Amino acid sequence: MKILVVETEAWERDRLHPLEKEHELVFIEERLSDHNASSYSDVEVISSFIYSDLGKRVLERMDNLKLIATRSTGTDHIDVDYCDSRGITVCNVPTYGATTVAEHVFALLLAISRNLTYALNRTVCGEFSNRGLRGFELRKKTIGLLGTGDIGGSVVPMALGFGMKVIAFDPKPRDDLTQEYGLLYVTMEELLERSDIISLHVPLNEKTKHMIAKQQIEKMKDGAVIINTARGALIKIEDLAQALLSGKLKAAGLDVLPEEPVIREEIELLRSVYEKQHDLETLLTGQVLMRMRNVVITPHTAFFTQEAIDRIFDTTINNIRAFEAGEPVNTIGGGEQ
Repeated sequence: MKILVVETEAWERDRLHPLEKEHELVFIEERLSDHNASSYSDVEVISSFIYSDLGKRVLERMDNLKLIATRSTGTDHIDVDYCDSRGITVCNVPTYGATTVAEHVFALLLAISRNLTYALNRTVCGEFSNRGLRGFELRKKTIGLLGTGDIGGSVVPMALGFGMKVIAFDPKPRDDLTQEYGLLYVTMEELLERSDIISLHVPLNEKTKHMIAKQQIEKMKDGAVIINTARGALIKIEDLAQALLSGKLKAAGLDVLPEEPVIREEIELLRSVYEKQHDLETLLTGQVLMRMRNVVITPHTAFFTQEAIDRIFDTTINNIRAFEAGEPVNTIGGGEQ
């Protein structure tokens, strides 16, 4: 099969070397989009990360496409319904980031609680005063988890290890977490009202987009902290910025932002504004948040550990080989062979 592997660096290509004995691999560094899709119209397999636009406008140019093997858990960058209609199989990597992303939640939270970013910047400048650096302990704080899948579930024992109280909201509560850790499930409204820290662990879809907006923020404790390592569009970013500026929220730790692929590349940002492809207010708000002292932002690196990368590529290779053998695994939607 002819496999197009997008969004790759040189070291990533080495990890997919085993497939080169059986298939024709084409590697590109850039994302797949309207601007370059026609150049790869003959591929049978696409392996992408989350920044490529695998919507109908791109996929309909690829008459031979049989499989999308995304190197991610989330599939919100893929038009799964269109794939179903064409019989294109979609596979993901379901659980590679459970421990990795859960640990990053506490990296962000500790950076906030101990003012680490500000402290480090001051120390680099030679200032060793502790003025303005008073932090807060995590012990006895209540952390509310929105979603208790693999990642949210992994946060539970870590939070308990810090001596925190843990509550959660999930339409499908997990008995194993309740039995092993005594996790208390509550309503969404109760979680918002009780939590000192709220951490998001849900997929992005039509139901979850902007699940945290002005109405939900108003129900939160004054001085609450939000952590988001899932998807940027789960939070209405303009409402978040206003709550941080007003002092309603104490701080935010974000590994993801809306319009993230555009924000990452200056040329894409300028072109998107000119072509009016993206919401300018959202883009500008993202730029503002990156410069606020009570916001800690990392560039979507919660997943980025050696162990997680190993799991991603091992599973991706297995997904492609299983599809070729007529027994697809880790499939999303109904477009199976």
